[in-house]
Amino acid sequence: MKIAFLTAGGLAPCLSASIGALIKEYHAKEPDADLIGYLNGYRGLLLGNSISFPDNAHEYADTLMQYGGSPIGNSRVKLTNVESCIKNGYVKKGKNPVAVAAEQLQSDGIDILHTIGGDDTNSMAAELVNYLSENDYGLTVVGLPKTVDNDVYPIARSLGADTAAEQGAIFFENIANENTTSTRQLLIHEVMGRHCGWLTAATAKKYRESLDSKSFVDSMLISRERWDVDAVYIPEEELDFDNECARLNKRMNEKDGVNIFLSEGAGVDAIVKEMEAGGEVVPKDAFRHVRLDEINPGQWFAEQFKEKLNADKVLVQKSGYFARSAAPNEFDLDLIKKSAALSSNCGLEGRSGVTGLDEDKNNEMSLIEFNRIKGGKPFDTSKDWYQKLKQEIN
Repeated sequence: MKIAFLTAGGLAPCLSASIGALIKEYHAKEPDADLIGYLNGYRGLLLGNSISFPDNAHEYADTLMQYGGSPIGNSRVKLTNVESCIKNGYVKKGKNPVAVAAEQLQSDGIDILHTIGGDDTNSMAAELVNYLSENDYGLTVVGLPKTVDNDVYPIARSLGADTAAEQGAIFFENIANENTTSTRQLLIHEVMGRHCGWLTAATAKKYRESLDSKSFVDSMLISRERWDVDAVYIPEEELDFDNECARLNKRMNEKDGVNIFLSEGAGVDAIVKEMEAGGEVVPKDAFRHVRLDEINPGQWFAEQFKEKLNADKVLVQKSGYFARSAAPNEFDLDLIKKSAALSSNCGLEGRSGVTGLDEDKNNEMSLIEFNRIKGGKPFDTSKDWYQKLKQEIN
């Protein structure tokens, strides 16, 4: 038996650990299986670039769990974007990338393919499964759902999201000290989250929980109020700019600074309209998503607020790469191990799909059909913990 692994999309604090957990599972259940990893996601699969894992790979499984990133690399390649695949040299003109990928899997003698990625990665896995089925290729594809955004239907909690929130909070614990460098300082903490504000909200929550364990010296201007979060802006909630300016200006006058947690997807529609109206080209990736790191939402918000708040200094800091590159915390490690256990069982049983906490089955760890996997799930702002957060900071 031959089993392959592939990680794709952006990083999340689960990729290396997921490979390690799967290696452990297969060593226990199918110790004679050959294991390989396709390098740099679907690009490696299309080009036939892979590495064979050593026979004693299980001895290093725990080490893999100590690292962030992916030992076999990632890429953003959409198999159904034929033009992009040809342009980048992944397939020759006239070739169907899905067919090329399927034929490579068959040529390599793969019995089970594990795709570790978000909705884009697993939507491509679904395309592969359909093609393999239609052409009678005996191959099982099992995905593991990673994304720091936690925005995949019907996954209750995606792998790596909790760690990313925790790391984002740690990041701002240091950045918050910048409030001492100027009077009337505006700090904007830009957090990942294209369409979903869960990560921004969860990061703010974990950061505020970290303040609970700190001591403060009000008489020396080290007050909780000065270090606290003053606003959380996410794509799911409409921003009343004038009202917020009035509220935050009052906060600025009271404590000589304002701290904002901003989802990178908040305000993107307004920014894109402004760019298009000015004749600018909006940068997009292979999946036709707007390249948020290039349009810089945090800086746009900073410019909007600076004058209204009469800020002497504005600092925009992005925690995205810091948070997504971390090794998983205990919560995510436990989730990864449970997902790997079910994924390996499904692989050996010949059942394709994505393993995750299924919202439609009371958040049970389940094998979810590929056709039920969809991105763009919004954050449920009615959650009690979020409503409590908003009430406390407003």
